[in-house]
Amino acid sequence: MKIGNNGADKAVNGAGTATRTDAAVNATNTGKTGKLEGGPEASAKVTLSGAANGLSTAGVEGSFDSAKVDRIKKAIDDGTYKVNPDAIADKLIANAKELLSRQ
Repeated sequence: MKIGNNGADKAVNGAGTATRTDAAVNATNTGKTGKLEGGPEASAKVTLSGAANGLSTAGVEGSFDSAKVDRIKKAIDDGTYKVNPDAIADKLIANAKELLSRQ
């Protein structure tokens, strides 16, 4: 279920309705760039903002609390892990409110 999706994934004024050629699909799948057979050369240049660059490199290290993971794994294996449904519900509601406030 998507929260706060007001049709943002739909095409606007026909945008996104074009079909891709086999050459474009093959170039995408093989990672080749440049001039496609019978097609124009790439002309779009994409640059990311500093914030986007920060997000793309966030968590690259993959660091986590391995001791906590081991404790939770052991509790699950032992059958002693307790789920707190109130905490889960509170966090789901907080996330939904945050997503809705961004619009």
